[in-house]
Amino acid sequence: MKEAVHIGGAPSEGPDLQELLGLVARGDQEAFTTVYTAVSGPVLGLVRSVLRDPAQAEEVAQEVLAEVWRSAPRFRASRGSAMTWVLTLAHHRAVDRVRSAEASAARDRAAALLDRTPAFDQVAEQVEARLEREQVRRCVGTLSELQRQSVTLAYYRGLTPREVSELLSVPLGTVKTRLRDGLIRLRGCLGAST
Repeated sequence: MKEAVHIGGAPSEGPDLQELLGLVARGDQEAFTTVYTAVSGPVLGLVRSVLRDPAQAEEVAQEVLAEVWRSAPRFRASRGSAMTWVLTLAHHRAVDRVRSAEASAARDRAAALLDRTPAFDQVAEQVEARLEREQVRRCVGTLSELQRQSVTLAYYRGLTPREVSELLSVPLGTVKTRLRDGLIRLRGCLGAST
């Protein structure tokens, strides 16, 4: 069954679309002009129904028509009509564009999530800092009450040994001894568990 080529709504004399594709396959530019005129409307209509965006539909339709020029040698009449082949190319290209746009949007969403997610090193540092704090708390727990009190005031509250001495009403030398002994004990505890 021959496909009559209709240009401007009226049947034309000459080869049908299938024969024209055979000529296009051999590089006939005039035949391609006739094919282009015959199929561009249906191609654009199909692509627009898939894409919905007129600008993208026109771009994809042009890509399809360029592919018809390049792929004409692959057309096989035994597999279907020439118009079906062209519209299949158009449908595949339009669906590919939709999938590409969806994949791009998914990549953008993933990138936005990654921007909000702390970097691995930042998370690792936070975990490490938390573990170190817990280890220091355990080691501070091994100090005597007097050592713990002096170390806490000096290192957690930022008081000088003199201020600790005045606050606890203890001689400065005693505070310094408690701090020294406490720090030696902490060093041993922290060093032994690392």
